[in-house]
Amino acid sequence: MASGHALTSGHSAVSERAVASGHSAVSERAVGGPLGSADGGEGAWGDGLIARRVDEKNGGTDPYSVVPSRPAGSSAALMPLAYDGQLRSRLDALRELVGLSRTRLDTETLGEAGRVLDEAAARRRLSGQHTVVAIAGATGSGKSQLFNTLAGVTISETGVRRPTTAAPIACSWSDGAASLLDRLSIPGRLRRRPIQHPDSESPLRGLVLIDLPDHDSAAVQHREQVDRILRLVDAVIWVVDPEKYADAVLHERYLRPMAGHAEVTFVVLNQVDRLPGEAAEQVLDDLRRLLDEDGIALGEHGEPGATVLALSALTGEGIGELRETLGQFVAERQAPARRISADVDAAARDLRPVYVTGQRTGLSEEAREEFADRLADAVGATAAGEAAERAWLRNANRACGTPWLRLWRWYHDRREPPTGRLQLRAQADEEATARQRVEQAVRTVSERASAGLPAPWAQAMREAAVRGAQGLPEALDELAVRTGLPPGRPPRPGWWPVAVLAQASMTLLQVVGGLWLLGQIIGFVPPNLGVPVLLMLAGIIGGPLIEWSCRIAARGPARRYGHEAERLLREAAAGCGRARVLDPLAAELLRYREVREQYGRVMGVGAAAR
Repeated sequence: MASGHALTSGHSAVSERAVASGHSAVSERAVGGPLGSADGGEGAWGDGLIARRVDEKNGGTDPYSVVPSRPAGSSAALMPLAYDGQLRSRLDALRELVGLSRTRLDTETLGEAGRVLDEAAARRRLSGQHTVVAIAGATGSGKSQLFNTLAGVTISETGVRRPTTAAPIACSWSDGAASLLDRLSIPGRLRRRPIQHPDSESPLRGLVLIDLPDHDSAAVQHREQVDRILRLVDAVIWVVDPEKYADAVLHERYLRPMAGHAEVTFVVLNQVDRLPGEAAEQVLDDLRRLLDEDGIALGEHGEPGATVLALSALTGEGIGELRETLGQFVAERQAPARRISADVDAAARDLRPVYVTGQRTGLSEEAREEFADRLADAVGATAAGEAAERAWLRNANRACGTPWLRLWRWYHDRREPPTGRLQLRAQADEEATARQRVEQAVRTVSERASAGLPAPWAQAMREAAVRGAQGLPEALDELAVRTGLPPGRPPRPGWWPVAVLAQASMTLLQVVGGLWLLGQIIGFVPPNLGVPVLLMLAGIIGGPLIEWSCRIAARGPARRYGHEAERLLREAAAGCGRARVLDPLAAELLRYREVREQYGRVMGVGAAAR
């Protein structure tokens, strides 16, 4: 046949052959009652209908008889499931990851991870000696006939009426599976036990086989049961037929999403007896191609992956190979742990967008320095440093200037009393601008800190920055008042007294020369203009010259004093911003890196890829 992608009707030719060969459907009314014995409880194995079928067909001598399971108390103690160290570590990491993320991610996002943890804990408490395998398939695929063939006795109904399987039916090859089936909510009247060999000799010992309703059933409740049980079983046998093996519903809804569960997946091409010549191999190859497109690894050449087989449940072709493969699969007792591991992988892949980013995250030193500079500008650190420098120069001029200039400044100060320092902040109309600068600085640093982070963590970073920004402008205002120039006048260097003494000497020369000239004018001193004029000229020229020299010498100390004042205010503003904004952002980044590390452990790589 060609590619086989076309959807076909659900009425398969297998059903007609089953009728022709004597495997016709037996309705519940034909045997006078519901499926199972009248007194069969939820925890007991019911066999009423099946036992009657066997008796009717073979007179009770069929080698594949069906009997109720022994009471739980009569079976040997069952060992609970044990996970290996790596799986336990991954589950612990997933539990820690969910706990750390509850305040950052919504319940819906963490829902699947929580479900996996719950199911892993629930499965671990149950038997580790049993493997629960579900047989799933579409209408007419022959899954119920395959179920009966594996069991060796007609347990699940087959026939032309669709859907045939209305409820999941269980068949266990050994005792102790009651708790596993209770977990699947399969009632006791739908639990069976075929016995071909004693428990200790059965090649399928430990297998619990579940026949599911059709996944494409018209009945919604049937599809819901399929979806529910598929999430709980240890492995799945997907039964497909030559007509519907490429069905889009099967591949898009089930196989593709469960591609990571390849190691616990069997894909069986049934009804190969309907294909002539080499058509069976061609269809099987096309099925493998579709599975490869679905992302399902095929277990070929000894590699782990899905098992793909071709068989005919009607003629028995390939059944022996499936039974042998299934027996080895069950004997390994690794399916439950593999299923849980695959569930962890799937949950981790779903969570990847909220934990992993391809960009580098965190605050660079450049971003921190820029934030500190913005706060320093908002608090007026540069203006404060310039004011401090001017104040130092002004005091130098006052100390080293001529008396006449100092007298003029005294008069000016009487009119406008000096403070010894300039205002560090602007007037009220500029305070709003300073507040805007602070808000802009916080917004910029939060954007840089959240850049490259997954959306939930980026939002957490922005919220942390907003919380830290509350009250930050007021704190900076208070900081500007408390930090900066000390009260009083700036300190004076050691050469100031010498300059003051020299200026006083120049003034004294002017006074002596003036008095000398005045004495000559009034005749008190003999006339001699040369000496007093020289004295006055020396004082008049020397005073400004000393003042100019002191002003030149004061520039260096004044500049250093201004820089120191600016540095103190910058450090204070940066410390305030660090405590209120940068530290909360760093805490959020640390929390994110912690969950990234836990996510890496969940993925089994030790640390998330950067």
